[in-house]
Amino acid sequence: MNDADNHVLLRGRVADAAETRTLPSGDEIVSFRLIVDRSPAAKRRSSQSVDTFDCSAWTARLRGKALRLGPGDRVEVSGELRRLFSRAGSGVSSRVYVDLGSLTRLPDPPVASNA
Repeated sequence: MNDADNHVLLRGRVADAAETRTLPSGDEIVSFRLIVDRSPAAKRRSSQSVDTFDCSAWTARLRGKALRLGPGDRVEVSGELRRLFSRAGSGVSSRVYVDLGSLTRLPDPPVASNA
């Protein structure tokens, strides 16, 4: 039995248009930032009301989906967390991102009627 599981599921809003990058290996990735509202309990512990997560799409299918997203689009993503290390000046820095396994655009919420 494997008791380790690296899987995340997030629902939120796209912050900005997705960007394509070509890595030194020649691989293309498409990345975007996801804004996720914090839970009411988390909001009571901190003045921060949202978290942002970098998301990266590696497959052609997911890259295409990501490139069709616009700022404010509601999405559900799932995937695995990855930690990327890089050298910056005299030190090493790192960041965590979501390596996408799925990406679904969610319908816009219904607009309240004043009728």
